[in-house]
Amino acid sequence: MAASFTLLMAGCKREAATQTRSKGAEAIAVTVATVTNVAWDRTVSIIGTLFPKDEATIAAQVEGAVERTLVDFGDRVRSNQDLAFIDTASYEAQLEQAVGNLARAEAGFANARQNFDRVQKLRNDGIASASDFDQAQAQLNQGEAEVKAARGAESVARLNLQHSRVQAPFDGAISQRVVGRGDYVKIGSPLFNIVNDAVLKFIFPVPERYGSFVQKGLPVSLGVDNYPGETFTGSVYLISPAVTTVSRAFNVGALVTNASFRLKANTYARGSLVLERGSPTLVVPLESVVSFAGVTKVFVAENSVAHSRAVQTGRIRDGLQEILDGVKPGESVVVTGQNRLTDGAAVTVQAAGTREPARPAVVSAGVKPAVAARHESH
Repeated sequence: MAASFTLLMAGCKREAATQTRSKGAEAIAVTVATVTNVAWDRTVSIIGTLFPKDEATIAAQVEGAVERTLVDFGDRVRSNQDLAFIDTASYEAQLEQAVGNLARAEAGFANARQNFDRVQKLRNDGIASASDFDQAQAQLNQGEAEVKAARGAESVARLNLQHSRVQAPFDGAISQRVVGRGDYVKIGSPLFNIVNDAVLKFIFPVPERYGSFVQKGLPVSLGVDNYPGETFTGSVYLISPAVTTVSRAFNVGALVTNASFRLKANTYARGSLVLERGSPTLVVPLESVVSFAGVTKVFVAENSVAHSRAVQTGRIRDGLQEILDGVKPGESVVVTGQNRLTDGAAVTVQAAGTREPARPAVVSAGVKPAVAARHESH
């Protein structure tokens, strides 16, 4: 029995040795690169809309027929520029009437004061009666009240005349003309829509996990479909204090200068928000990452054996792939030959000179910060 056991153990050892030699003979030649950190900006991908900084519906402040309109949609206007006239002739006439009424009231008041001064003197001399004095006093008070009423009416008439000339509240562009010549409008009727598109508000949601990183002044870059490949920039100036319970995100607003008016208000845009400049970022060469059947992985070479390692990827930049989870700095990942590998396969690491020389140098030296996000960074 003991002899049989000894023979069995010896056979197993010979089989294991044979398998070891077999694996050594089947070792796959690969090249590797070191997992390292580079200085990349920490960013988060964003999608939102470019709203005008200021937007208003200009409404009628007086009632009447529109005499004429001076602008149409697409026209650029300056603050206090005339846009339309509403029955200005009638309001000019009303102002003239109010001015005349005020002059008459002032003349009556001046006459009442003279009469009061005369009666008061006679009263002091014991000539005028108390009733005469009271009557003069009442006429003076009435004249003063009539002046105040006439002055108020004159102010209203002057204000109505001013409002009959519809003016732009700020610099901008007309996005819609609602009325035309001959239309009768009442107070509050919409006349024009105006937008200030010299500066746009880029409003976008940010996941709540980045709440502690977002602050005013952070740079934002964005692109729009009608200018493919072109990047526009802005900076954060609005941060919502509340997270939306449905999306678990909070809104952020960035001001984007649109001096050339190339960007249109209410345009859809996508880009990235820079949370931190020059943040250490774990990267590997892009060709070391293998994706198959929905699994993304790399092969880590250790003691001449390749180990499959599932990884979570982030951004791609200059031939480098950001790794969010799965490998550690200093580990060696297989760059070439990985398509023939399986987990636990024996490998022979070739000299670095046998693979493209620029790749390890780029990995170790780092890259210039830029914004080219494929996924959100963490």
